[in-house]
Amino acid sequence: MKLEDIKTIYFVGIGGIGMSALARHFNSRGIAVFGYDKTETTLTKTLASEGMKIHYDDDISQIPEGVDLVVYTPAIPKSHGELNYFWENDFPVKKRSEVLGIISRSMKAIGVAGTHGKTSTSSILTWLLKVGGVDCTAFLGGIAQNFESNFIEGKSDWVVIEADEYDRSFLQLNPDMAIVLSMDADHLDIYGDHASMHQSFYEYLDQTKPGGFVFIKDGLRVPFNKVNITYGQFGIDSGGYRAENVRVEDGFFVFDFKSSIENIDNIKFTLPGKHNVENATAAIAVAQQLGIKGDDVKTALASFKGIKRRFERIFDQDGIVYIDDYAHHPSELNAAIGAARMLFPTPSGGGTGKKITGIFQPHLYSRTNDFQDGFAAALDQLDEILLMDIYPARELPMPGVTSKIIFDKMKNPNKVLVTKATLMDTLKERNVEALLTLGAGDIDTFVLPIKEWLERK
Repeated sequence: MKLEDIKTIYFVGIGGIGMSALARHFNSRGIAVFGYDKTETTLTKTLASEGMKIHYDDDISQIPEGVDLVVYTPAIPKSHGELNYFWENDFPVKKRSEVLGIISRSMKAIGVAGTHGKTSTSSILTWLLKVGGVDCTAFLGGIAQNFESNFIEGKSDWVVIEADEYDRSFLQLNPDMAIVLSMDADHLDIYGDHASMHQSFYEYLDQTKPGGFVFIKDGLRVPFNKVNITYGQFGIDSGGYRAENVRVEDGFFVFDFKSSIENIDNIKFTLPGKHNVENATAAIAVAQQLGIKGDDVKTALASFKGIKRRFERIFDQDGIVYIDDYAHHPSELNAAIGAARMLFPTPSGGGTGKKITGIFQPHLYSRTNDFQDGFAAALDQLDEILLMDIYPARELPMPGVTSKIIFDKMKNPNKVLVTKATLMDTLKERNVEALLTLGAGDIDTFVLPIKEWLERK
Protein backbone atom coordinates (compact mmCIF):
# COMPACT_ATOMS: atom_id res chain seq x y z
CA MET A 1 0.00 0.00 0.00
CA LYS A 2 1.19 3.50 -0.87
CA LEU A 3 0.42 6.14 1.73
CA GLU A 4 -0.53 8.59 -1.02
CA ASP A 5 -3.44 6.26 -1.98
CA ILE A 6 -5.10 6.58 1.46
CA LYS A 7 -8.32 8.56 1.57
CA THR A 8 -9.70 7.42 4.96
CA ILE A 9 -7.61 6.32 7.96
CA TYR A 10 -8.69 4.94 11.34
CA PHE A 11 -6.66 5.11 14.59
CA VAL A 12 -7.29 2.68 17.46
CA GLY A 13 -5.96 4.66 20.41
CA ILE A 14 -5.91 8.05 18.68
CA GLY A 15 -5.47 9.98 21.94
CA GLY A 16 -1.96 8.67 22.63
CA ILE A 17 0.73 11.31 22.23
CA GLY A 18 2.51 9.43 19.42
CA MET A 19 -0.69 8.35 17.70
CA SER A 20 -2.16 11.85 17.76
CA ALA A 21 0.97 13.28 16.08
CA LEU A 22 0.56 10.74 13.28
CA ALA A 23 -3.17 11.52 13.04
CA ARG A 24 -2.35 15.21 12.70
CA HIS A 25 0.08 14.41 9.88
CA PHE A 26 -2.60 12.64 7.84
CA ASN A 27 -5.21 15.26 8.70
CA SER A 28 -2.87 17.99 7.40
CA ARG A 29 -2.72 16.11 4.08
CA GLY A 30 -6.50 16.30 3.66
CA ILE A 31 -7.12 12.63 4.55
CA ALA A 32 -10.30 11.81 6.51
CA VAL A 33 -9.19 10.82 10.03
CA PHE A 34 -11.37 8.73 12.34
CA GLY A 35 -10.50 7.10 15.63
CA TYR A 36 -11.28 5.51 18.96
CA ASP A 37 -9.89 6.22 22.40
CA LYS A 38 -10.84 5.02 25.85
CA THR A 39 -11.40 8.44 27.39
CA GLU A 40 -11.95 12.00 26.25
CA THR A 41 -9.00 14.26 27.10
CA THR A 42 -7.86 17.79 26.36
CA LEU A 43 -5.81 16.36 23.49
CA THR A 44 -8.69 14.39 21.92
CA LYS A 45 -10.91 17.48 22.17
CA THR A 46 -8.23 19.42 20.31
CA LEU A 47 -8.01 16.73 17.62
CA ALA A 48 -11.79 16.85 17.21
CA SER A 49 -11.65 20.65 16.89
CA GLU A 50 -9.13 20.15 14.07
CA GLY A 51 -11.70 18.09 12.15
CA MET A 52 -11.07 14.49 13.23
CA LYS A 53 -14.00 12.22 14.14
CA ILE A 54 -13.42 10.48 17.50
CA HIS A 55 -15.57 8.25 19.71
CA TYR A 56 -14.99 6.67 23.13
CA ASP A 57 -16.88 3.33 23.06
CA ASP A 58 -15.41 0.08 21.76
CA ASP A 59 -18.19 -0.18 19.20
CA ILE A 60 -17.75 -1.47 15.65
CA SER A 61 -20.99 0.24 14.55
CA GLN A 62 -19.15 3.56 14.84
CA ILE A 63 -16.47 2.54 12.33
CA PRO A 64 -16.98 4.47 9.05
CA GLU A 65 -17.18 2.83 5.64
CA GLY A 66 -14.23 2.82 3.27
CA VAL A 67 -11.36 2.66 5.76
CA ASP A 68 -8.13 2.31 3.72
CA LEU A 69 -5.71 1.86 6.62
CA VAL A 70 -5.99 1.05 10.33
CA VAL A 71 -3.24 2.21 12.71
CA TYR A 72 -2.99 0.92 16.29
CA THR A 73 -0.72 1.27 19.28
CA PRO A 74 0.61 -1.71 21.32
CA ALA A 75 -0.98 -0.04 24.36
CA ILE A 76 -4.37 -1.29 23.08
CA PRO A 77 -5.25 -4.69 24.61
CA LYS A 78 -5.36 -7.65 22.21
CA SER A 79 -8.97 -8.30 23.29
CA HIS A 80 -10.18 -4.94 21.91
CA GLY A 81 -13.35 -5.44 19.88
CA GLU A 82 -12.71 -2.92 17.10
CA LEU A 83 -9.11 -4.07 16.60
CA ASN A 84 -10.23 -7.69 16.32
CA TYR A 85 -12.96 -6.69 13.85
CA PHE A 86 -10.34 -5.11 11.60
CA TRP A 87 -8.05 -8.15 11.84
CA GLU A 88 -10.86 -10.65 11.22
CA ASN A 89 -12.11 -8.74 8.18
CA ASP A 90 -8.69 -8.39 6.54
CA PHE A 91 -8.35 -4.62 6.76
CA PRO A 92 -4.80 -3.29 6.25
CA VAL A 93 -3.69 -2.96 9.91
CA LYS A 94 -0.32 -1.51 10.93
CA LYS A 95 1.34 -0.51 14.17
CA ARG A 96 2.04 3.18 14.62
CA SER A 97 5.78 2.46 14.40
CA GLU A 98 5.37 0.77 11.00
CA VAL A 99 3.62 3.81 9.52
CA LEU A 100 6.21 6.12 11.05
CA GLY A 101 8.90 3.96 9.48
CA ILE A 102 7.32 4.26 6.03
CA ILE A 103 7.20 8.06 6.41
CA SER A 104 10.80 8.21 7.64
CA ARG A 105 12.12 6.19 4.70
CA SER A 106 10.56 8.64 2.25
CA MET A 107 12.36 11.59 3.91
CA LYS A 108 15.69 12.45 5.55
CA ALA A 109 15.10 11.26 9.09
CA ILE A 110 16.73 12.26 12.37
CA GLY A 111 15.92 9.54 14.94
CA VAL A 112 16.21 10.52 18.61
CA ALA A 113 16.51 7.43 20.83
CA GLY A 114 17.05 6.93 24.55
CA THR A 115 15.21 5.68 27.60
CA HIS A 116 15.05 9.32 28.79
CA GLY A 117 15.18 12.68 27.06
CA LYS A 118 13.65 11.80 23.67
CA THR A 119 10.83 14.33 23.76
CA SER A 120 12.92 17.17 25.18
CA THR A 121 15.77 16.62 22.72
CA SER A 122 13.44 16.19 19.72
CA SER A 123 11.58 19.39 20.61
CA ILE A 124 14.79 21.37 21.20
CA LEU A 125 16.20 20.08 17.90
CA THR A 126 13.04 20.92 15.96
CA TRP A 127 13.05 24.50 17.28
CA LEU A 128 16.79 24.81 16.59
CA LEU A 129 16.33 23.72 12.99
CA LYS A 130 13.33 25.98 12.41
CA VAL A 131 15.15 29.03 13.82
CA GLY A 132 18.24 28.12 11.77
CA GLY A 133 16.30 27.93 8.51
CA VAL A 134 15.81 24.16 8.13
CA ASP A 135 12.03 23.82 7.74
CA CYS A 136 11.70 20.31 9.17
CA THR A 137 8.69 18.13 9.92
CA ALA A 138 8.54 16.59 13.41
CA PHE A 139 6.66 13.86 15.26
CA LEU A 140 7.05 14.58 18.98
CA GLY A 141 6.14 12.69 22.16
CA GLY A 142 4.85 15.80 23.90
CA ILE A 143 3.29 19.18 23.23
CA ALA A 144 6.13 21.57 22.33
CA GLN A 145 5.04 24.97 23.59
CA ASN A 146 6.75 26.91 20.80
CA PHE A 147 4.39 25.14 18.39
CA GLU A 148 1.51 24.19 20.74
CA SER A 149 1.51 20.79 19.04
CA ASN A 150 3.19 17.39 18.92
CA PHE A 151 3.19 17.43 15.11
CA ILE A 152 5.06 20.13 13.22
CA GLU A 153 4.70 20.32 9.45
CA GLY A 154 7.67 21.40 7.36
CA LYS A 155 8.54 21.89 3.70
CA SER A 156 12.08 20.47 3.64
CA ASP A 157 13.04 16.79 3.30
CA TRP A 158 14.11 16.60 6.97
CA VAL A 159 11.94 14.97 9.63
CA VAL A 160 12.64 14.66 13.37
CA ILE A 161 11.27 11.44 14.89
CA GLU A 162 11.35 10.05 18.40
CA ALA A 163 12.84 6.59 18.09
CA ASP A 164 10.87 4.71 20.75
CA GLU A 165 12.45 1.61 22.29
CA TYR A 166 9.13 0.34 23.71
CA ASP A 167 8.03 -2.81 21.88
CA ARG A 168 11.21 -2.40 19.74
CA SER A 169 9.33 0.22 17.72
CA PHE A 170 12.52 2.06 16.68
CA LEU A 171 13.64 -0.94 14.64
CA GLN A 172 11.14 0.23 12.00
CA LEU A 173 13.28 3.32 11.34
CA ASN A 174 16.18 3.90 8.96
CA PRO A 175 17.53 7.28 10.06
CA ASP A 176 20.00 9.49 8.22
CA MET A 177 21.09 10.77 11.62
CA ALA A 178 20.70 8.79 14.84
CA ILE A 179 21.02 10.00 18.44
CA VAL A 180 21.25 7.79 21.53
CA LEU A 181 20.78 9.73 24.78
CA SER A 182 20.59 6.93 27.36
CA MET A 183 20.15 3.18 27.67
CA ASP A 184 19.07 2.69 31.28
CA ALA A 185 17.14 -0.47 32.08
CA ASP A 186 13.42 -0.05 31.32
CA HIS A 187 10.56 -1.95 29.68
CA LEU A 188 11.89 -5.20 31.12
CA ASP A 189 8.38 -6.62 30.64
CA ILE A 190 9.21 -6.44 26.91
CA TYR A 191 12.96 -7.18 26.87
CA GLY A 192 13.40 -9.54 29.81
CA ASP A 193 16.79 -8.12 30.78
CA HIS A 194 18.99 -5.07 30.34
CA ALA A 195 21.36 -6.79 27.89
CA SER A 196 18.53 -7.59 25.48
CA MET A 197 17.40 -3.98 25.59
CA HIS A 198 20.95 -2.81 24.80
CA GLN A 199 21.04 -5.18 21.83
CA SER A 200 17.97 -3.48 20.37
CA PHE A 201 19.71 -0.10 20.59
CA TYR A 202 22.69 -1.54 18.70
CA GLU A 203 20.35 -2.88 16.01
CA TYR A 204 18.68 0.55 15.76
CA LEU A 205 22.04 2.24 15.18
CA ASP A 206 22.98 -0.39 12.58
CA GLN A 207 19.98 0.73 10.53
CA THR A 208 21.42 4.21 10.01
CA LYS A 209 21.61 4.90 6.28
CA PRO A 210 25.06 4.76 4.62
CA GLY A 211 26.76 8.15 4.74
CA GLY A 212 24.79 9.10 7.83
CA PHE A 213 25.71 10.34 11.29
CA VAL A 214 25.48 8.70 14.73
CA PHE A 215 25.71 10.74 17.95
CA ILE A 216 25.98 8.88 21.26
CA LYS A 217 26.23 10.22 24.80
CA ASP A 218 29.84 10.08 25.89
CA GLY A 219 30.35 7.22 28.32
CA LEU A 220 27.79 4.86 26.81
CA ARG A 221 29.42 1.63 25.72
CA VAL A 222 28.14 0.99 22.23
CA PRO A 223 29.96 -1.49 19.93
CA PHE A 224 29.50 0.66 16.84
CA ASN A 225 32.11 0.48 14.10
CA LYS A 226 30.39 0.87 10.72
CA VAL A 227 32.92 2.40 8.34
CA ASN A 228 30.44 4.39 6.26
CA ILE A 229 28.95 6.32 9.20
CA THR A 230 30.33 9.48 10.86
CA TYR A 231 30.42 8.92 14.63
CA GLY A 232 30.36 11.59 17.36
CA GLN A 233 30.01 11.77 21.13
CA PHE A 234 28.30 14.51 23.13
CA GLY A 235 28.16 15.30 26.82
CA ILE A 236 28.97 17.69 29.61
CA ASP A 237 32.73 18.29 29.97
CA SER A 238 33.44 15.33 27.69
CA GLY A 239 32.95 14.25 24.08
CA GLY A 240 33.65 15.94 20.77
CA TYR A 241 30.45 17.99 21.15
CA ARG A 242 30.32 19.16 24.74
CA ALA A 243 28.91 21.72 27.15
CA GLU A 244 31.39 23.34 29.52
CA ASN A 245 31.18 25.83 32.38
CA VAL A 246 27.51 25.01 33.13
CA ARG A 247 26.12 27.53 35.60
CA VAL A 248 22.90 29.18 36.78
CA GLU A 249 22.49 32.91 36.12
CA ASP A 250 19.29 34.82 36.97
CA GLY A 251 17.25 31.62 36.99
CA PHE A 252 18.57 30.39 33.62
CA PHE A 253 21.11 27.69 32.87
CA VAL A 254 24.08 29.05 30.90
CA PHE A 255 26.86 27.08 29.24
CA ASP A 256 29.62 27.17 26.62
CA PHE A 257 29.57 24.72 23.70
CA LYS A 258 32.74 23.28 22.19
CA SER A 259 33.17 21.31 18.96
CA SER A 260 35.53 21.10 15.99
CA ILE A 261 32.89 22.87 13.85
CA GLU A 262 32.26 25.99 15.98
CA ASN A 263 32.61 27.03 19.62
CA ILE A 264 29.63 28.93 21.04
CA ASP A 265 30.03 30.79 24.35
CA ASN A 266 27.44 31.99 26.87
CA ILE A 267 24.43 30.03 25.60
CA LYS A 268 21.43 30.96 27.73
CA PHE A 269 18.97 28.09 28.02
CA THR A 270 15.44 28.19 29.36
CA LEU A 271 15.18 24.55 30.51
CA PRO A 272 16.62 23.73 33.96
CA GLY A 273 18.91 20.87 34.89
CA LYS A 274 22.18 19.45 33.62
CA HIS A 275 20.24 16.66 31.91
CA ASN A 276 18.55 19.26 29.70
CA VAL A 277 21.88 20.93 28.94
CA GLU A 278 23.08 17.50 27.81
CA ASN A 279 19.98 17.09 25.64
CA ALA A 280 20.64 20.51 24.10
CA THR A 281 24.24 19.47 23.40
CA ALA A 282 23.00 16.49 21.36
CA ALA A 283 20.64 18.76 19.43
CA ILE A 284 23.40 21.29 18.69
CA ALA A 285 25.67 18.48 17.42
CA VAL A 286 23.05 17.53 14.82
CA ALA A 287 22.21 21.14 13.99
CA GLN A 288 25.86 21.90 13.24
CA GLN A 289 25.93 19.12 10.65
CA LEU A 290 23.06 20.88 8.89
CA GLY A 291 24.87 24.21 8.84
CA ILE A 292 23.16 25.95 11.78
CA LYS A 293 25.42 28.75 13.07
CA GLY A 294 26.17 29.81 16.63
CA ASP A 295 24.02 32.95 16.63
CA ASP A 296 20.95 30.93 15.62
CA VAL A 297 21.75 28.32 18.28
CA LYS A 298 21.84 31.04 20.95
CA THR A 299 18.61 32.63 19.68
CA ALA A 300 16.80 29.27 19.61
CA LEU A 301 17.83 28.04 23.06
CA ALA A 302 17.10 31.40 24.71
CA SER A 303 13.59 31.42 23.18
CA PHE A 304 12.71 27.74 23.69
CA LYS A 305 9.48 27.56 25.72
CA GLY A 306 9.71 23.94 26.80
CA ILE A 307 7.32 20.98 26.62
CA LYS A 308 4.12 20.41 28.51
CA ARG A 309 4.73 18.11 31.51
CA ARG A 310 8.54 18.34 31.17
CA PHE A 311 9.51 20.44 34.22
CA GLU A 312 6.62 22.73 33.31
CA ARG A 313 6.30 25.69 35.69
CA ILE A 314 2.58 25.85 36.48
CA PHE A 315 2.57 28.43 39.29
CA ASP A 316 5.18 30.90 40.54
CA GLN A 317 4.19 33.73 42.85
CA ASP A 318 4.38 34.86 46.47
CA GLY A 319 7.40 32.66 47.05
CA ILE A 320 5.60 29.45 46.01
CA VAL A 321 6.65 27.49 42.91
CA TYR A 322 4.73 24.55 41.42
CA ILE A 323 6.31 22.39 38.68
CA ASP A 324 4.77 19.42 36.86
CA ASP A 325 6.96 16.72 35.31
CA TYR A 326 6.39 13.46 33.41
CA ALA A 327 9.21 11.63 35.29
CA HIS A 328 8.33 7.94 35.71
CA HIS A 329 11.72 6.19 35.97
CA PRO A 330 14.28 6.58 38.80
CA SER A 331 16.74 8.32 36.44
CA GLU A 332 14.05 10.83 35.43
CA LEU A 333 13.11 11.46 39.07
CA ASN A 334 16.77 12.08 39.88
CA ALA A 335 16.98 14.57 36.99
CA ALA A 336 13.81 16.47 37.94
CA ILE A 337 14.58 16.61 41.65
CA GLY A 338 18.20 17.52 40.90
CA ALA A 339 17.08 20.39 38.65
CA ALA A 340 14.81 21.68 41.44
CA ARG A 341 17.71 21.53 43.90
CA MET A 342 19.90 23.56 41.52
CA LEU A 343 17.16 26.17 41.04
CA PHE A 344 16.37 26.38 44.76
CA PRO A 345 19.71 25.69 46.47
CA THR A 346 20.00 25.30 50.22
CA PRO A 347 21.83 28.00 52.24
CA SER A 348 24.96 25.81 52.20
CA GLY A 349 24.76 25.89 48.39
CA GLY A 350 24.64 29.68 48.32
CA GLY A 351 20.88 30.15 48.06
CA THR A 352 17.92 30.93 50.26
CA GLY A 353 16.58 27.44 49.66
CA LYS A 354 13.06 26.08 49.43
CA LYS A 355 11.53 23.02 50.99
CA ILE A 356 10.74 20.65 48.10
CA THR A 357 7.53 18.64 48.35
CA GLY A 358 6.94 15.90 45.79
CA ILE A 359 3.81 14.02 44.76
CA PHE A 360 4.68 10.86 42.83
CA GLN A 361 2.38 8.42 41.05
CA PRO A 362 4.22 5.20 40.05
CA HIS A 363 3.49 4.04 36.48
CA LEU A 364 3.03 0.29 35.80
CA TYR A 365 3.20 -2.59 38.28
CA SER A 366 6.13 -4.14 36.42
CA ARG A 367 8.21 -0.95 36.47
CA THR A 368 7.42 -0.39 40.17
CA ASN A 369 8.52 -3.93 40.96
CA ASP A 370 11.67 -3.80 38.80
CA PHE A 371 12.94 -0.45 40.13
CA GLN A 372 11.56 -0.24 43.67
CA ASP A 373 15.00 0.42 45.19
CA GLY A 374 15.78 3.14 42.65
CA PHE A 375 12.42 4.84 43.20
CA ALA A 376 12.92 4.83 46.98
CA ALA A 377 16.42 6.32 46.71
CA ALA A 378 15.28 9.02 44.26
CA LEU A 379 12.28 10.06 46.35
CA ASP A 380 14.44 10.22 49.48
CA GLN A 381 16.03 13.35 47.96
CA LEU A 382 12.79 15.27 48.52
CA ASP A 383 12.09 17.08 51.77
CA GLU A 384 8.66 15.48 51.90
CA ILE A 385 6.81 13.04 49.66
CA LEU A 386 3.18 12.16 49.01
CA LEU A 387 3.18 8.74 47.33
CA MET A 388 0.11 7.79 45.27
CA ASP A 389 -1.25 4.41 44.18
CA ILE A 390 0.22 2.78 41.06
CA TYR A 391 -1.26 3.82 37.72
CA PRO A 392 -1.73 0.48 35.89
CA ALA A 393 -1.95 1.73 32.28
CA ARG A 394 -1.95 -1.42 30.11
CA GLU A 395 -1.21 -3.87 32.97
CA LEU A 396 -3.21 -6.09 35.29
CA PRO A 397 -2.27 -6.04 39.01
CA MET A 398 0.74 -8.07 40.16
CA PRO A 399 0.43 -9.93 43.51
CA GLY A 400 2.19 -8.05 46.29
CA VAL A 401 3.11 -5.06 44.13
CA THR A 402 1.72 -1.75 45.43
CA SER A 403 3.19 1.67 46.15
CA LYS A 404 3.93 0.40 49.66
CA ILE A 405 6.95 -1.58 48.41
CA ILE A 406 8.57 1.78 47.54
CA PHE A 407 7.24 3.46 50.67
CA ASP A 408 8.71 0.82 53.02
CA LYS A 409 12.19 1.19 51.47
CA MET A 410 12.30 4.97 51.77
CA LYS A 411 14.43 6.46 54.56
CA ASN A 412 12.72 9.85 54.33
CA PRO A 413 10.64 10.30 57.53
CA ASN A 414 8.38 12.87 55.86
CA LYS A 415 6.44 10.41 53.73
CA VAL A 416 2.72 9.76 53.37
CA LEU A 417 0.76 7.24 51.31
CA VAL A 418 -2.21 8.87 49.56
CA THR A 419 -4.94 7.92 47.10
CA LYS A 420 -6.62 10.05 44.48
CA ALA A 421 -9.45 10.59 46.97
CA THR A 422 -7.17 11.80 49.80
CA LEU A 423 -4.45 13.64 47.86
CA MET A 424 -5.87 17.15 47.86
CA ASP A 425 -6.88 17.14 51.54
CA THR A 426 -3.44 15.81 52.52
CA LEU A 427 -1.69 18.40 50.38
CA LYS A 428 -3.70 21.27 51.87
CA GLU A 429 -2.38 20.37 55.32
CA ARG A 430 1.16 21.21 54.19
CA ASN A 431 3.11 24.44 54.00
CA VAL A 432 4.18 24.26 50.36
CA GLU A 433 7.25 26.18 49.11
CA ALA A 434 8.39 24.26 46.01
CA LEU A 435 5.98 21.56 44.81
CA LEU A 436 6.62 18.88 42.18
CA THR A 437 4.00 16.55 40.69
CA LEU A 438 5.77 13.58 39.12
CA GLY A 439 4.52 10.68 37.00
CA ALA A 440 3.28 9.50 33.60
CA GLY A 441 -0.20 8.27 34.56
CA ASP A 442 -3.27 10.42 35.22
CA ILE A 443 -1.60 12.56 37.90
CA ASP A 444 -1.92 15.38 35.36
CA THR A 445 -5.64 15.54 36.18
CA PHE A 446 -4.61 17.12 39.50
CA VAL A 447 -2.55 19.92 37.91
CA LEU A 448 -5.47 22.34 37.51
CA PRO A 449 -6.99 21.65 40.98
CA ILE A 450 -3.57 22.16 42.60
CA LYS A 451 -2.97 25.36 40.63
CA GLU A 452 -6.40 26.71 41.60
CA TRP A 453 -5.76 25.87 45.27
CA LEU A 454 -2.43 27.73 45.19
CA GLU A 455 -4.05 30.74 43.53
CA ARG A 456 -6.62 30.90 46.36
CA LYS A 457 -4.00 30.66 49.11
